[in-house]
Amino acid sequence: MDEKALVSALQEATQAVLSTMLGLDVVCGESYTETNSRGKSDGIIAVVGLAGEWIGTASVCCTAAMGCRMSSHMLGTELTEVDEAVLDAIAEIANMIVGNFKTSAESHLGPLGLSIPTVIYGLSFSARSPGKEQWIVVPFSCGEDTLRVKMCLMPNRSLPCLVSLGSVQMAHQ
Repeated sequence: MDEKALVSALQEATQAVLSTMLGLDVVCGESYTETNSRGKSDGIIAVVGLAGEWIGTASVCCTAAMGCRMSSHMLGTELTEVDEAVLDAIAEIANMIVGNFKTSAESHLGPLGLSIPTVIYGLSFSARSPGKEQWIVVPFSCGEDTLRVKMCLMPNRSLPCLVSLGSVQMAHQ
């Protein structure tokens, strides 16, 4: 899957979830790549792993204000502080965005599995993956609030080895 198709799939998945499921109008910004996080963050990050012929990580990053705004729309109640309800809602929103992306991307990347979302919240924290892999970042704005959807994918180099091991083990059973 080329970068342009990946960006398009991320844009469509995010806009579908935010507009259809949450009733929010978002504007998609210009995508870019980064090797590692730009330093300290404030807010919420929901992380979802992907596995199959391709492996990687997707994340949905937003400010606390945007997290509360999305959660309020999802749950139909006014939420003004990050609490368990907001963190659970952000996990589910990330799951829906990455799930929609997965459905679209599987025609290019083969079957993919998703991990359970992990949500990180706080002030002045850093989140990064080891190595020099490129992350594709797609920013969105909703009024003055912002959201970034990030994706890092690479071929699963250990898959042939795992498939071989699995067939050997099955042959000995």
